[in-house]
Amino acid sequence: MIVLGIILLIIGFVAGISILWTIGIILVAIGAVLWILGSMGRAVGGRRHYW
Repeated sequence: MIVLGIILLIIGFVAGISILWTIGIILVAIGAVLWILGSMGRAVGGRRHYW
């Protein structure tokens, strides 16, 4: 999810499309939160580890 967010950020920046930039920021933020929760040992979405 983080990688997809970064790709959308780059495409949105290069093409000048602000909606892709916004979606990219949201995906990076959600991916970071899931990654942090998964690394702390909490079950995320019914899974013990989040890949």
